[in-house]
Amino acid sequence: RYMSHLRHVREIIGFLPGVSDFAALSLMITSKGAHFIADTQVRPNPSAEELAEIAVLAANHVQRFAMKPKIAFVSHSDFGSYDTDSSRKMRRAAALLREKHPEIESDGEMQGDTALSEAARKMVLPHSKLEGAANVLIMPTLDAANVAYQMIKTLGDALPVGPILIGPARPAHILTPGVTARGILNMTAVAAVEAQERAGRSQANLFG
Repeated sequence: RYMSHLRHVREIIGFLPGVSDFAALSLMITSKGAHFIADTQVRPNPSAEELAEIAVLAANHVQRFAMKPKIAFVSHSDFGSYDTDSSRKMRRAAALLREKHPEIESDGEMQGDTALSEAARKMVLPHSKLEGAANVLIMPTLDAANVAYQMIKTLGDALPVGPILIGPARPAHILTPGVTARGILNMTAVAAVEAQERAGRSQANLFG
């Protein structure tokens, strides 16, 4: 059902300029803070270029929550400790993001604990460009992202928000079948904030 609705959004609303496809950003609020995971719904096996694009879209959206995005490209490898197709993809995605958007705080490729623990990261790479815990986890595949999201939601007693669709030309979100009443309210608020922000930009362009 999700993919069926997604086709309608593609056909009717379309993408932001320069965006190749949508992605889904899922927010998990736990006792340790708020963390975003992407892509939990849309792109099965994104390329390095797509992952860098997803990271930019995620960073822009995270700022709407009054948070500074701290992006980690997550892998089974820590900064070259393994040399596999997956680890090379994540390494290249991290390099592409640094090259195109050096203003975004990011690093990778790194393991999950390295992403979430600055102490663990400093042991592996003392001069990492990422400070503190990452709050945006870019996963190598949809499987990895969705499994991580579902496990944290269930085992971590987390409050989930999303999936937040990033990349459409207008605010649009697709709810999953198991969404609660609170989940609907949360996503309505997310969409309203997006719409207000875009309306504000349009007015500024009109009168500025």
